[in-house]
Amino acid sequence: MIKEWDLMEPVPNATAYAKEIGESPLVAGILWHRGIRTKEEALAFLHPDRSPYSNPFEIKDMDVAIQRIQKAIQEKQHITVYGDYDVDGMTATSLLLRTLRKAGAEADFYIPDRMREGYGFNRAALEELSEATDLLVSVDCGVASVEDVKAVAEKLDIIITDHHLPGSALPPALAVLNPHREDCPSKEKELCGVGVVFKLCQALWTALGKGTFEEDLELVTIGTIADLVPLRGENRKIVKEGLSRMQNTGNKGIAALIEVAGLQGKEINAGHVGFMLAPRLNASGRIGTAKKGVALLTSETSSEASRLALDLDLLNTERQTIERDILERAIHSLEKASVEDMPALVVAGEDWNPGVIGIVASRLVDHYYKPAIVFDIQEDGTCKGSCRSIKGLHMFEALQATAEHIEQFGGHAMAAGLTVKREKLPAFRAAFSAYCKEHLTEEEYIPKVSVESELAPKDITFSLVEDLSRLEPYGMENPKPFFGCRSMRGTEAMAIGKEKRHLRFQAGTKDAPVTALMWNKGHLAGIVNAEAIDIVYAPSVNEWNGHKSLQCIVNSMQPAASERVFPNRDILLELYRYLRGIFKRDGRIPFSAETLALDYRKTSHISYYTMCKGLQVFQELGILLSDAEEMCYTMPAQSSKLDLMTSPTYRRGMRHVELMGGTRA
Repeated sequence: MIKEWDLMEPVPNATAYAKEIGESPLVAGILWHRGIRTKEEALAFLHPDRSPYSNPFEIKDMDVAIQRIQKAIQEKQHITVYGDYDVDGMTATSLLLRTLRKAGAEADFYIPDRMREGYGFNRAALEELSEATDLLVSVDCGVASVEDVKAVAEKLDIIITDHHLPGSALPPALAVLNPHREDCPSKEKELCGVGVVFKLCQALWTALGKGTFEEDLELVTIGTIADLVPLRGENRKIVKEGLSRMQNTGNKGIAALIEVAGLQGKEINAGHVGFMLAPRLNASGRIGTAKKGVALLTSETSSEASRLALDLDLLNTERQTIERDILERAIHSLEKASVEDMPALVVAGEDWNPGVIGIVASRLVDHYYKPAIVFDIQEDGTCKGSCRSIKGLHMFEALQATAEHIEQFGGHAMAAGLTVKREKLPAFRAAFSAYCKEHLTEEEYIPKVSVESELAPKDITFSLVEDLSRLEPYGMENPKPFFGCRSMRGTEAMAIGKEKRHLRFQAGTKDAPVTALMWNKGHLAGIVNAEAIDIVYAPSVNEWNGHKSLQCIVNSMQPAASERVFPNRDILLELYRYLRGIFKRDGRIPFSAETLALDYRKTSHISYYTMCKGLQVFQELGILLSDAEEMCYTMPAQSSKLDLMTSPTYRRGMRHVELMGGTRA
C-alpha cells in the first residue's frame, strides 16, 4: 500500500525557539509541530513531574460523592463498584476497589457480561443489586443511562463516574462525576474512566486526612494508555510517573502480567503497555469474563496472580486465533468482488465473536484503508456491528445519515457500534456505501503517514536518539516522531524470526552502519536487495550483551518514485506472455508477486510495484484466477477480446498517469 508522506513544514525561527526553551533544534521542532509554541508549554510538557495534580474537588459533584462514600465507610454499608469490560473499566474497577478496601469499606464489584448484557447499566442488574447493596459507584459507564437510573433511584444510591460524552439530560444519580459535563469547571477534560476514578481516590484521601494519594498509578497508567486518550496535561503526568514505577511495581497482578508477557527486567514503555499488557487484559473481556482481569489486578498473593496471568495469556492467544480466522473470512468475502471499487467495507458472518469484530474492522482499515464495518449475525437475526473509520469520514455522522436502516447505534468520529436487523443489512450496506462515496474524495482514500523531516539513516546518532527519548511517553496527540528517506538502496536484506516473517536490512553505510527492522515484511527481502525504496522510520538504539548499536524501526516502506511505473498496454502484453509461458510449462503460476518480479528481472527489468499492478489488472479481467488453497494462479483460455478499461485498477492507474503527465504513478 502506497502511503503519501505528510511532511511537516519547517519551523520558523527554529534556532531561536530551541535556544529559548533550552532544547536541541530537533526536539524544539517536534514540540512546535505538536502545537507547543511557548517556553512555559514546553517546560510543562517535558517536565510533567514539576506540575502539581489538579484539585479533584474542581470536578462537579465531587464533594457530594465523597460525603456519601465516607458515610458508607463509617456506617459499614455495602458498596458495589459497577465497571465496564474493557481495560479502562477493569483498571478503574480495580483502583476503586483497592482504595475503598484500604479505607475500611465493605466493597465488591460487578461487571456486566459482554455477550449477554452489553455495555453499561442494564435494568435487571440494577434491580438485583438494589437488593444487595447500599451504594453503587459506577466507573467508566453510566452517564447515558438516564432511564435505568431513574427506575431504581428510590431503592439505591448511585454515584456515577464516567468520561463519555453525556446526552441532553444527566441521570438522576446522587452525584455524576464527569469532566465533560457542561457545568463542570475542571480543566482536565481528557481523563479516561480510570483517570476520573483516580481523582475520586485523591479526593477521598484528602477527606480522610491521609494526605496525597498517588497509589496504584500503574493501574491508572495502563487504563490511560489503553483507552487512547490524549497524553497531555495530567494524563501525561500520570503515565510518565506510572511507567517509571512499572518495572518494580508492588501490584502482584501487574508484576505477573509483565512476567508472562516476557517483559521482566525491561524498562516498560507505553508501547509495551499498549501492545503487550493491555491486550492480555482485554482478552478477558472480549472472549471470557472481565472479572478475571479485575481478579488479577486486585490479587493479594503472587501464586494467585501468576495463575490468573497465565489464564489471560492463554485467552489472548485464543483471541488472536479467533481474530485471524474472522479476518481471513472477511477478506475472502470481500475479494469475491472488486474491493478497489468499494467506497466502504461492510462484511458479516454468523458466529463471529462480537468481542473481536472491532479489532477485525481495524485490521481491514489497515489493509485496505477504507471505512470498515464488521457484523456478527446472531441466531435471532440481529446483526451486531463494530465500525472503524478513516480520516475524512465522521463515523457517527455517517450512521446518523443511515439511521432509518439501524436499530440503535453509538460512538464517535473514528469508531462506533450499531445493531441492524438481518433483513435490513443489504439496504444499510448500500446506504452506508453511498454516503461514503458522496463524502470522501479520491484523495482521502490515500493513506498518509506523518514525517517530521527527511533524514538518512546514516545520519542517525546516539545523541539524536537520546534527544528523542525526552519526548516520551508517546501516545494520542504525542505520536512517536517518524523520519523519511527517499530512493535509498537497502543491502543484506533477509527474512528473520522463527517463521521468517520479519525483515532486516542494512540502511546505513560501511562507515555509519544502521540496521533496519520491519515487522511482517520478511517476504520483501529480495525486493529490498533489488530496488530503490522510500522508508519512514523511527530511530532507536539496540542493546545486546552490553553492546549498543543504532537501528531504525521501519513504519512504512514503498517503491521509490523511479520504481512506480504503472503498466501500460505494452507492458501488460509482455507480462501476459511471460505468465502464459509459466502456465504452459508448469500448469500453475506462483502466487507471490515478489517471486514473479525477481524471476522476470532475470531477462528484463520490472519493478515489484509494476508486477503487483499487472497481476491486479489481470485478475480483474479474469485472465488470472487465484487458487487460495493451492497458493497459485491459473490462466483459463480466453474466448473473446478483452477491454483493459473494464479493469478498475487500469482505469484509475491510467487516469493518474495522465494527471501526472508521465509514466509514474
